[in-house]
Amino acid sequence: MFDLIIKGGWILTVDDNYTEYRNGYIAIKDGVIQEVGEELRENTEAKEFIDASGKIVLPGLINTHTHAAMTLLRGYGSDNPLKVWLEKYIWPVEGKFVSYDFVRDGSYIACYEMVRNGVTTFVDMYFYENAVADSVLESGMRAVLCTGILDFPTPGTKSPEEGIEKTKDFIREYRDNPYIYPCVGPHAPYTCSPKTLEMAMRVAIDYDTLFHIHVSETQNEVEEIKSRYGNTPVKYLKEIGVLNDRVLAAHMVHPTEEEIDILSEYGVKVAHCPESNLKLASGVAPVPKMLNRGITVGIGTDGTASNDDLDVIGEISTAAKLHKGVNLNPTVLNAKQAIAMATREGAKAIRLHDKIGTIEKGKFADIILVDVNQPHLQPLFDPYTQIVYSGKGLDVDTVIVSGKVLMKNKVVLSVNKEKSISIAKNWYKTYKEML
Repeated sequence: MFDLIIKGGWILTVDDNYTEYRNGYIAIKDGVIQEVGEELRENTEAKEFIDASGKIVLPGLINTHTHAAMTLLRGYGSDNPLKVWLEKYIWPVEGKFVSYDFVRDGSYIACYEMVRNGVTTFVDMYFYENAVADSVLESGMRAVLCTGILDFPTPGTKSPEEGIEKTKDFIREYRDNPYIYPCVGPHAPYTCSPKTLEMAMRVAIDYDTLFHIHVSETQNEVEEIKSRYGNTPVKYLKEIGVLNDRVLAAHMVHPTEEEIDILSEYGVKVAHCPESNLKLASGVAPVPKMLNRGITVGIGTDGTASNDDLDVIGEISTAAKLHKGVNLNPTVLNAKQAIAMATREGAKAIRLHDKIGTIEKGKFADIILVDVNQPHLQPLFDPYTQIVYSGKGLDVDTVIVSGKVLMKNKVVLSVNKEKSISIAKNWYKTYKEML
């Protein structure tokens, strides 16, 4: 007796061999995949069956970099360079409004949006991460969460030392939670001193967590680090001893050839955020070069203030086409690679590849169904190319996390749509009154 059986869909396991089952089934019990195969045995029993006919079945999508609560700042300060956008718009409004309630409300909206678009796990760096955790647990999603640590006062902390202590407290509180994976999040080399970065890495090592940081996002950042420390960002991080295989570096738009080799040597993972980098005119990360060096690259949306959505299918579509155009080569970053970046490789990037990222026996049942019985997704020659080049997040029909159905027939069950809209409108009224 299984808890749930998904049957009749075109299953893309996205395992190392890209195994497919054209008319397959997945049997789930206690939140874990028990069987995956081509033909379901007669008289197999389950408490619930999902008919996946006319649908592509995939591992749940993984968003390897975002700032969830920034849904409440969606579109604010648009059409400015990163430095101006941060210093003139984002940081001042965050200083005035960011609180536990702000973060909980913004994260609630983000969880709705991500579930609706097929994201089952995300990595978040922001403030009041216990508020993010509350919204994640309510939504039924999975998340890797870290408080942004900076050398100047931030919402909720007066110093980097206080940020480190709050990070430790957060890790101790959630490290045994099956849905929340605490990590350490120093913001960036230009906002954290060597001492802060070293303290943060010590915590990550002591508690065996991911170390998440923005690196080489803009050319201005690279020049600032060279001016301040006499080295480019990756070489500087290597020099102070904070590069290793637990590092997840967001953006990595401007590494040198030598730095790409260093990333490969040290096992550093990268969260590629193409749409945010395009909108902020930060540049285009050399993803094909990184992949060719064996570097693990996942897909991130960044926050909705700089993207402006949380649609990972849209993100991989942009990535696949962008790198073809930039490299004048239609074979780079093919559709299978793009899907893998949002699933299997994303799981590797966040150190959860033994738990999620593929549809295989023994892994958590984090699964999505994509409705391809639509004009813009037919005729269906190849499921990978159809999702990457024709698909949208809104084509996701069903979302399952640990065997629990969070969305069915394109209706999110775990987070309320009307409540999400109401929250956003109420915060907008607050801004209008106070800004």
